Amino acid sequence: MTIDVTVPDIGDFSDVEIIEVLVAEGDEVEEEASLITLESDKATMEIPSPVHGRVVSLRVAVGDRVGEGDMILTMEPADAAATTADTTAEMSEGDRALEETEPFITPSPVTAPAVAPPPETPAAPLPGESERKPVPIEAAAPDRITSGIAHASPSVRRFARELGVDISSIEGSGPKGRVTREDVQDHVKRSLASGPAAAQGPSGFQLPEAPQVDFSRFGETEIVELGRIKKISGAHLHRAWLNIPHITQFDEADITELEEFRKESKQRAEGAGIKLTFMPFLMKACANALKAMPEFNSSLTPDGESLVMKKYVHIGVAVDTDNGLMVPVVRDVDRKSIFQIAAELMEISGNARVGKLSPSDMQGGCFSISSLGGIGGTQFTPIVNSPEVAILGVSRSQMKPVWNGKEFEPRLIMPFSLSYDHRVIDGAQGVRFTSYLGGLLSDIRTLLL
Repeated sequence: MTIDVTVPDIGDFSDVEIIEVLVAEGDEVEEEASLITLESDKATMEIPSPVHGRVVSLRVAVGDRVGEGDMILTMEPADAAATTADTTAEMSEGDRALEETEPFITPSPVTAPAVAPPPETPAAPLPGESERKPVPIEAAAPDRITSGIAHASPSVRRFARELGVDISSIEGSGPKGRVTREDVQDHVKRSLASGPAAAQGPSGFQLPEAPQVDFSRFGETEIVELGRIKKISGAHLHRAWLNIPHITQFDEADITELEEFRKESKQRAEGAGIKLTFMPFLMKACANALKAMPEFNSSLTPDGESLVMKKYVHIGVAVDTDNGLMVPVVRDVDRKSIFQIAAELMEISGNARVGKLSPSDMQGGCFSISSLGGIGGTQFTPIVNSPEVAILGVSRSQMKPVWNGKEFEPRLIMPFSLSYDHRVIDGAQGVRFTSYLGGLLSDIRTLLL
């Protein structure tokens, strides 16, 4: 008897990529042992086995995209295998009588012999090949006997991946050889103590490991674990920084008239229960720029050979929360009014700060905006939010003297920076985008054209 194992309910996630297949055909796996690892834009999740049994056939591979209900593999439960073995071992009374009355019948080649064949003599190693001693079966954990996959919980596997550790190389100290979090930490400490190791970079080059420093030698310290959001976003940003060749273009926009118009419209917005900030105007201007220059509203295909040109404009806005940075997405910005964008931005920002965002609220972004203007600073270089190809960073506006041809006059100047993927966008395109965006912000009437 076999059962089909499918992707269970994983919330609002769909079309999620498989980044690891943790079992192979013929492997025996424990109940709750991880079968595959899925990765979305913001999180990784492992799908556990519903029963203890043997993998009969795999239906997925690394790189496949799956959703709830999709087939993962076919499995033979251990109970079913035991029942089959017992049934095969039992002989009917008629078979036994036949065997007693006809002892001269020789089993055919198809019939399995009752006595196990003698063990095969191992072949001599080839020249230059070292002699390998087999690992005693009794010394191995049950799930390592057949598959070589480490016996560990999903959280421990995730912890090992974050540290760049191959968990299959760690000997577990837990029950049945289970790898614990402490085992992973001890493995890292031993590796560092043995000498400077090198980490493998995305393109095959070697990244040197950061040295381990005992900070307690210099004074009192405290270890505070990073929050879940920072761990997830940190891994995502690290991957984006290593894989995307970043270029950052700096520019300024004169927003004097725009700011005056915003203040004039503020009372009307409050009457509708809306807090009108500068961000909705900036989002609307970015939407116009993305429509005018569609390369900025695209994503590279996984093979890096083509562009996915998006016919929609969804813009993510970075929100600073107590748990870390989150980027909820406002959809169809190009089709909405300033007041509609402002109302939706108020709602999703509030949900982000109280931890009520759903996964779908942070998916599907085409372009991101990170504004530090309310805090301070002059310029910064934001990291592209992969798989997007560009991100806008906004700093604090300041009154500056600007020469108008006859005299200096005070103007409100907003500095901004555009980081982009140089594989998709070259420098000339970057300058055109910032110049176009600056023009839109300098004259609000151009948003109506």
